[in-house]
Amino acid sequence: MVLLLSMRIRDFFLAVSLIFILTPPLAAAVSYSYGKGNMVIGEVQTYEVEGDESLIEIARDFDLGYNQIEAANPTLDAFVPGEEALVTVPTSWILPEVSSYDGIVINISEMRLYYFHKKDRSPVVSTFPIGIGSEGNDTPVGVFKIIQKVVNPSWYPPLSIRKERPELPNVIPPGPDNPLGSHALRLSLGTVLIHGTNRPFAVGRKVTHGCIRLYPEDIPQLFSMIPNGMKVTIVRQPVKVGARDKKVYIEVHRDDYRQKVDYFNEAVKLLTKKGLLKDVSTEKIYQAVEEKQGFPVEINE
Repeated sequence: MVLLLSMRIRDFFLAVSLIFILTPPLAAAVSYSYGKGNMVIGEVQTYEVEGDESLIEIARDFDLGYNQIEAANPTLDAFVPGEEALVTVPTSWILPEVSSYDGIVINISEMRLYYFHKKDRSPVVSTFPIGIGSEGNDTPVGVFKIIQKVVNPSWYPPLSIRKERPELPNVIPPGPDNPLGSHALRLSLGTVLIHGTNRPFAVGRKVTHGCIRLYPEDIPQLFSMIPNGMKVTIVRQPVKVGARDKKVYIEVHRDDYRQKVDYFNEAVKLLTKKGLLKDVSTEKIYQAVEEKQGFPVEINE
């Protein structure tokens, strides 16, 4: 029975992977305006499942990672949510807390990348879901920069991976079998890259050896925006708070790496720092921390 179930799960992922590979490029990345007092971007949506769609497919259609769609819909089966089921689509985010909004900011806890730039001289941000390092291969935090941009990169499996998979060749050339996908951005951090993937269903999961992977349709867009030398700030923030239109929001992510952190106290510290604590409901903070839905929820008194 266990073997049969394992085979079915394997076959499902193979089928989903094939669908993803054959899916044509989706719409261009959306740029959101932001500013002081307006640190929440996007809007949460609702979608009705059509036919035998999975949450994984729906996530990609809306440029979300698996972690986001799964956390926002804890009562739905990720593989078979059911025709006409209503899916919460968490296309809204609170911007991470950093000293300055410039270049790329990656929040490991939410598995999301933000690119801060200008459009018609006004500050905007574009955002993409990512896959990150697995347990023991954690994507590092810190401030780095892009030191190389490569189109159609070849992959040279590092020794750590070759020990796990000795059957790998010394180099995998560009093509459908290359795990780096069509573009790669090398960081000033050893072998860590921001790159595409030939396994798009793994975006929104902790599956890499430390690298940061994007959907095949997202990496060319980001690649075209980013100049060499661009600053890259990587943080780990499972709790974020922010305001928009005089309303206060909290966004909480389930981050196993931070299990011992008191999320409620973290939220209170952030709200106090931003001068927002007087406007919120303690009960709503507790509820948001307990549910960890991964998208902004209003916590006004």
